[in-house]
Amino acid sequence: MTERRFMEHAISLALKGSGHTNPNPLVGAVIVRDGKILAEGWHHEYGSLHAERDALESARKNGIDVRGAEIYVTLEPCCHYGKQPPCTQALIESGIRKVIIGSRDPNPLVNGRGKEILEQAGIEVVEDFMKEECDAINPVFFHYIKAKNPYVILKYAVTADGMTATSAGNSRWITGETARKNVHLTRSRVMAVMTGIKTVKADDPLLNVRLEDKTLRQPVRVVLDKNLEISCESKLVQTACENALYVFTSGQALREKSVHAEELKKYGVRIFEAGLTDEKHLDLEDVLSKLGSEGIDSLLVESGGELNAAFLFNGKEKKCLADEIHVYVAPKLAGNDGKNIFSPVRGRGISDLDESVMLSRPDVEVFGDDVLLKYKVSGGRQCLQE
Repeated sequence: MTERRFMEHAISLALKGSGHTNPNPLVGAVIVRDGKILAEGWHHEYGSLHAERDALESARKNGIDVRGAEIYVTLEPCCHYGKQPPCTQALIESGIRKVIIGSRDPNPLVNGRGKEILEQAGIEVVEDFMKEECDAINPVFFHYIKAKNPYVILKYAVTADGMTATSAGNSRWITGETARKNVHLTRSRVMAVMTGIKTVKADDPLLNVRLEDKTLRQPVRVVLDKNLEISCESKLVQTACENALYVFTSGQALREKSVHAEELKKYGVRIFEAGLTDEKHLDLEDVLSKLGSEGIDSLLVESGGELNAAFLFNGKEKKCLADEIHVYVAPKLAGNDGKNIFSPVRGRGISDLDESVMLSRPDVEVFGDDVLLKYKVSGGRQCLQE
C-alpha cells in the first residue's frame, strides 16, 4: 500500500461519519509502521472520540504498540479542549514519530498551532499531503467555521425539458423512487432543510428522513413564512415535538398574530423574527445568520422556483447565497401550455448572460433512470474556503 493509499483509506474512514459529526468536520486517521496499517479510526459522531484518539484507542484495545509509528490524518490535529481533549496531547503521549496531515484546520483555535505543538514535541510533521482530496470532504466545515452561517445546497428535480411540474401543476413524481431515496439520504447529512410557506400550503410536506436506517439523523425543518400563515394542522407543526421546526416570520406578523404564534409554540415550534428587504421579502442573509447562531452548519433548500431565485439572485446586487446546486433530471418531457410554466428558478434573474451564476463542471450520479448533476457555485461564497 503506497503513501497515497494510506491517506485515501483515511478519507474513506472519515466519510463514514457523514451526517453525524456536524458541526464538527469529517476526519479519518490511519496508523502505519513499515508499510502496514497498525490501527485506524474516524470521528464517528459529534461529541465522540476524534479520529486520532479513536485510532489510538483501537491500537490500545488490540495490544498494539504504536511508538515510532506514523499516522496519516485528513485534518490537522486539534490542540484545544472541546467535547474532547486535544489530539496533539494524545499523539505526543503515544510516541508517534511522524504525522502526515491532509487539510489545514481554519478553526482559529487550531490554524497551524496543532502542527507547531507537535513539532515542538519532536514529532516530524508533513503538511498538505493530498490536500485537495482531503479538503473536498469538508466544504461544509470550512465554510461554517469562517462564515458562521450554513453551507447552502439548492435541490430541485426537473424533466428533460426543464419543467418542475406539468401545466396543471402536477409534480408527483418527476423522479423515481431510487432518486427520492437519495434525497432523503442528503437530508440526513445536513443539519436543516428549508422550504417556503407556498410549498407548505400546496404540498403539506414533512421534510424529514424516511429511510429504513433509523440511525440517520433527522434535520431541523425550516419554513420561511413572512405573514405567519402556517397552519397548526400542517404535518410540520403536528410533528414539531418529534423533529425540530423553525419558522421565520416578520415582526409585523408576530405583532398582528401573537395568538397564533403562541399556539404554534405549544406544538414545539420555534419562531424567529427576520428582517425584511427593501422589497418587503424576508431577508435571507439575516435568516442564514440566525441559523448559524443556532449551530446550523448546513442547509438543504427544497422549494419552488421563487425561493430558489431568491437564493441565486438575492437583493439589488443579485448576490448568490448558494454554495451547491443539486439537479435531478428525469427522462421525461412535460412541455407547457404557454401560460403555466413551472421553472426551477423564476421571478427574478439577469438580463445579460455575463451576469449568470457560474457553476463548476458537475459531478454526475445515476439513480435508476434519473441523473443527478451536483454543481458547486463558482466564486461568491466559495471564496470563503480559499
